[in-house]
Amino acid sequence: MTEATRTIDALDRDHPQATNGAAWELIEDRVMGGVSSATMSRETVVGRPALRMRGEVSLENGGGFVQVALDLAPDGGAIDASDWSGIEIDVRGEDERYNLHLRTADVLRPWQSYRAEFAATPEWRSVRLPFDGFEPHRIEAPFDTTRLRRLGVVAIGRPFVADVAIGGLRFFR
Repeated sequence: MTEATRTIDALDRDHPQATNGAAWELIEDRVMGGVSSATMSRETVVGRPALRMRGEVSLENGGGFVQVALDLAPDGGAIDASDWSGIEIDVRGEDERYNLHLRTADVLRPWQSYRAEFAATPEWRSVRLPFDGFEPHRIEAPFDTTRLRRLGVVAIGRPFVADVAIGGLRFFR
């Protein structure tokens, strides 16, 4: 019998370390001249350990995103996720929509990714995002799950107050 999931982060290490050995990173559109801002913290949210991103997404100065990102391999290299069907995320928020962005070894520019959208509701829930549901964004290369490098939980594309808590991430079959 094969395992049904493989942990990416169970939030069982000291912040900002993830279970997979890599560290979470906060990225704001300020790297491109935008004015969005956010914070990243490890805290208990409705009784559950969580990585929490709070901030304000602004479209001023050509911006429009904040994100928490994690390399899928501790050395920043690529991993082979072809035995898995997708990524499952335990999430809670304030009835807003967010994206999960995946980057592969083929993604060379900061604005390129493969994207799937999900809702973060006021109740904790597990959301499954199958790899075949990810859409390429500003990249022609086909989505190659044998070369996954990084994931990001992203508040993007419209002005709003972001408040999303992540209680765990796993690959699923």
